[in-house]
Amino acid sequence: MNNKQLADTFTLIANLLEIKGEIIYKTLAYRKASESLMGLGREAEEYWKEDKLEEIPGVGKAIAEKIDELLSTGKLQFLEKLKREVPESLAGWLQVPSLGPKKISLIWKTLNITTLAQLETAAKAGKLRDLPGMGAKSETAILEGIASLARRSGRLPLGRAYPLAQEIIRVLKGVKGVVDVQPAGSLRRMRSTIGDLDILVASKDSAAVMEAFVNLKGVERVLGKGDTKSSIEFFDGVRAQIWVHPPQEFGTALQYATGSKDHNVQLRQIALDKGLSLSDHSFKKVKGKGEIFCSTEEEVYKTLGLPWIPPELREGRGEVEAAKKNKLPKLIEVKDIKSNLQTHSTWSDGKLSMLEMARAAAIRGMKVIAFTDHSASLGVAGGMKIEDHKKQAAEIKKIQKEFGNEILVLHATEVEIKADGSLDYPDEFLASLDLVLASVHSSLRQPREKITERLLKAVRNPHVDIIGHPTGRELMPDREGADIDMEVVLQAAAESGAAMEINAHPSRLDLDDAYARRARELGVLISINTDAHSEGDLDMLHYGVAIARRAWLTKDDVINCWSTEKLLKWLKQRG
Repeated sequence: MNNKQLADTFTLIANLLEIKGEIIYKTLAYRKASESLMGLGREAEEYWKEDKLEEIPGVGKAIAEKIDELLSTGKLQFLEKLKREVPESLAGWLQVPSLGPKKISLIWKTLNITTLAQLETAAKAGKLRDLPGMGAKSETAILEGIASLARRSGRLPLGRAYPLAQEIIRVLKGVKGVVDVQPAGSLRRMRSTIGDLDILVASKDSAAVMEAFVNLKGVERVLGKGDTKSSIEFFDGVRAQIWVHPPQEFGTALQYATGSKDHNVQLRQIALDKGLSLSDHSFKKVKGKGEIFCSTEEEVYKTLGLPWIPPELREGRGEVEAAKKNKLPKLIEVKDIKSNLQTHSTWSDGKLSMLEMARAAAIRGMKVIAFTDHSASLGVAGGMKIEDHKKQAAEIKKIQKEFGNEILVLHATEVEIKADGSLDYPDEFLASLDLVLASVHSSLRQPREKITERLLKAVRNPHVDIIGHPTGRELMPDREGADIDMEVVLQAAAESGAAMEINAHPSRLDLDDAYARRARELGVLISINTDAHSEGDLDMLHYGVAIARRAWLTKDDVINCWSTEKLLKWLKQRG
């Protein structure tokens, strides 16, 4: 079982225990273990083989024993027994807004229904309103929640959430009296997927802000409107909520709302050690009177005796300890990127010619652009034959003369790693190119051992410079990546010197931050590329940089930040 499967198992246990009515600390233990497993840069199986499961954050003896049973047998007797006590389908009800574990338990035990379809039928028939603690309003809210759930596809990809949030922020900044507007929650931490949109506003007068918010374009319904908080739902099921705070409290409010929970717990403990109590409003002295207001986050961290910690790092993964020692990394920024080493043109499935794409990249400050048009076997993407490359090379020479030293144009390829692990082009041809990026696009559901071996062959090929979007996952639409033993692949990359790509296109964001951080630990070089197929795609770079920042990467870890001379020297040495 991979980390996601283990994490899903513990989330299911937590949900079922909550519906059963188990004490809260037990359910929290399983949720913590699930979150830790999803954030690991290595497979839990590696810890298991080394008898080090309890070194995983949030994994104590009891959880370690359950992981051992799952990895040994593929099943967990504790879960099987729990599912006999609480129907597994009830866990899905927790996704319905307005339905908590107590209501779910009440409905299930009273009406003996276990599916969402049965729940919807019962609500439409008016069978819920007479249950204890419920009524017609609760019944209507559940029906609306089921309808809302049908419009939603789980967590929201960053590529959808970020531009929507920016548009909301743009509108709210135009409201009279607004001092500042910032995203919060997992969006501000730039996770690849998020739940609802959380936005904070600094203003002394909330009425105008709330009015502008609930009347945003595309709002389907207003879920709640108050003086300090309002919530809305858009036509596509996306939900957003805002909080309005006085400007003098905005720093503590923003820090609190950004999270994560683990990060905030650590900060509150530091505050207590200093005799202070930290809330979203202010610092208060634990003994005696006195209150400290912070209008900025910098003031919050300064009061705690810490440097400001970038939001992307606030996941409770060592950032507070690093801050205490003044050892936070100087994170990579978009301005550090000098080259785009995966782009596509009309030679395969791109929308623009190489000349048009190179001009667009140069305008954006790029010093190097590599055209990695697809190889022959990817026919659906207009894959190129070797004879096509000869013509492309001639065109690149002409383009280079036109640009001179403004931007360097590299003749490259995104070569397909075929199902048997061989590459789409022979080695002698790959050796003639300026750069080779190898990727998997097909047969992603191969067994773990087989698809891992495919990547290993590519990583160890001396002509392969970069492994593109290594897992092949897609966030838009939702397609899980291949089940790859990434630890083995990253170790092979450390040995061979091949770089691993963070694909900045918001439909991919692959490698994710956990694997990218593990790559850094192993000394593997990273390449951040837009995978641009059009001019607009070139503006997606900030998504990839955000993932790199979450992975604690500096500009020294990323080959796209190198000077043209250093990059060319590296490529030449790789042969």
